[in-house]
Amino acid sequence: MSSGQLFVLAIIGMLLIGQIVKARYNAKLGVVEDEDGNQKPVRDPDADRMRDEIKMLKDRIQVLERIATDTHGASDVSRQIEALRDT
Repeated sequence: MSSGQLFVLAIIGMLLIGQIVKARYNAKLGVVEDEDGNQKPVRDPDADRMRDEIKMLKDRIQVLERIATDTHGASDVSRQIEALRDT
């Protein structure tokens, strides 16, 4: 092989290694590239599940705060607590 061919192979090797390093870095960050080269975040099903659970817990806290601050009678509070248990 001539030195020109080795030079071309070295450049191709460096480009391939660069692409591999870039792909691993993006994978650690949770980013993928589509066919057009646009980067987009990877959807994490655990994150979606936790987001839904946090929303549900916030809704329950609002109900509990309303029960604690309302001036209704004890029977109404009991009914609201039972309604929470059913959900």
